[in-house]
Amino acid sequence: MTTNETSNGRSGDIRAAQADWEEKTLRPALERHGERDTEFETSIGPVERLYTPPDGDNGDYQRNIGYPGEYPFTRGVQPTMYRGRLWTTRQYAGFGSAQESNERFKFLLSQGQNGLSVAFDLPTQIGYDSDDPAAAAEVGQVGVAIDSLRDMETMFEGIPLDKVSTSMTINAPAPVLVAMYLAVAEKQGVPAGEVMGTAQNDVLKEYVARGTYIYPPRPSLRLAADLLAFCVRNATKFNPISVSGYHIRDAGSTSAQEIAFAFANAIEYIEACRTRGYSVDEIAPRISWIFNTHNNFFEEVAKYRALRRMWARLMRERFEAKDPKAWLLRTHVQTGGATLTAQQPENNIVRAAMQAMASILGGVQSLALSCYDEALAIPTENAQRIALRTQQIIAHETGVTDTIDPFAGSYFVEQLTDEIEQAAQELLDKVEDMGGAVSAIESGYMQQEIQEAAVRQQQEIEEGKRVVVGVNKFQNDEEQPQTIFRVNTEAGQAQIERLRRLRAERDGGAVRAALEQLRDTAKGEENLMPAILDAVKAYATLGEICGELREVFGEYRAPTAV
Repeated sequence: MTTNETSNGRSGDIRAAQADWEEKTLRPALERHGERDTEFETSIGPVERLYTPPDGDNGDYQRNIGYPGEYPFTRGVQPTMYRGRLWTTRQYAGFGSAQESNERFKFLLSQGQNGLSVAFDLPTQIGYDSDDPAAAAEVGQVGVAIDSLRDMETMFEGIPLDKVSTSMTINAPAPVLVAMYLAVAEKQGVPAGEVMGTAQNDVLKEYVARGTYIYPPRPSLRLAADLLAFCVRNATKFNPISVSGYHIRDAGSTSAQEIAFAFANAIEYIEACRTRGYSVDEIAPRISWIFNTHNNFFEEVAKYRALRRMWARLMRERFEAKDPKAWLLRTHVQTGGATLTAQQPENNIVRAAMQAMASILGGVQSLALSCYDEALAIPTENAQRIALRTQQIIAHETGVTDTIDPFAGSYFVEQLTDEIEQAAQELLDKVEDMGGAVSAIESGYMQQEIQEAAVRQQQEIEEGKRVVVGVNKFQNDEEQPQTIFRVNTEAGQAQIERLRRLRAERDGGAVRAALEQLRDTAKGEENLMPAILDAVKAYATLGEICGELREVFGEYRAPTAV
């Protein structure tokens, strides 16, 4: 008798026994008491009452599950996972001025954090200087204001860029901010090849989920690919792109949409670099990721297992990547900002802890917790300390890091892993049939899919089908006022004064020459990074550099719904 015949026979026996259980044991219980609800579900579909070995049996163990550190990486990207090295703790921080952010970074490092994650203010994210009229009232409010290389020098003063890895959540102007970062490292005596860090640089998701775009999609894709290509051969320890499922999920997507649309964007970046003469084995290993963990615990564990397997198959089987490093999906995770509530904000500590636990059990490489007070304001030092301590408690007190992929073999988790991968693959295939991510964005397909999922979720909350503790159930009659962090309202004017001094002190001729060269390069097809670096080192401002590119590329205006 073959193995399959044995397995099928065993499955038949289990199904028969289950039917007997349902009739003799389950049915009387349901008649007496019923269940709490008529439906239970994840974001991709219903959850069955019971899962048994046939549900968790996805066939060929070696092909579908395998071993840690080996294809298809379902069980993790490292052979020892957290038994060898814990994930990187990297709390998201940055506000006001470069000096204030420098102080917060040093505080976090002193508390045991081993990586930095920079939040930039809104003007910086969309390429405006702090004294631009469009920046009024926003300078330093949701992140740090960075106008020039001088600000970047201040923000990283005393922080060695060859020893501390920095993640920067910046997209449309990512090439400019990375150029500033590399220039600071050079001033510290650190060559580009030794600089550690990551730039998000995933501008395509801005058009569907976040909105901090500047230029139309195709020139934006060029800029992202220019940075990626430049770093592949010049800044070999720096991750030049972190493709983001995070913002897609926080915009309201399902877990399958989060995976599929992020993968579709990544494929566009790979193809853009291939047209420049780079191989997939050069590009794919340099792609890092950021995903989002929401509240459905088992769905999130299964999601990370599914996305590693799906990416490995995509790289090896479709793109025919030969380097095993190209098959690996290494991801940072931020717990779900959109799941946090302004009501009873202390409950967010529990939400973030459970999301962090799901992320770790899913096998992620880097983690930041959204702080409990983020629904109210920029996090306080105390909130960031609690978030960091939460990670440290999970790492050192719970035992969940002692064995690798402990949910492997769970009938439910294995079935859910398969379901998420299948749903994501179907969506990815649809995007590819449209001609890829840019075409799907231009047609509005991705935006519409996410919007519909978000509306369904909100309707479930409003109708009480989806419980949000403290919001639509278990409310307090009287909410106590919260003490929250507020950015100094005078910070904007102080930043503008620093910017004016810079313009007065720099070499104006050198700036004009660098900007002219940048504009000429933008009109052609050469990689823009060398020209951007020259402009940054001349102390051209972010707004001046992005302004030159605006003149060449134009600005994107989202279609108006009618």
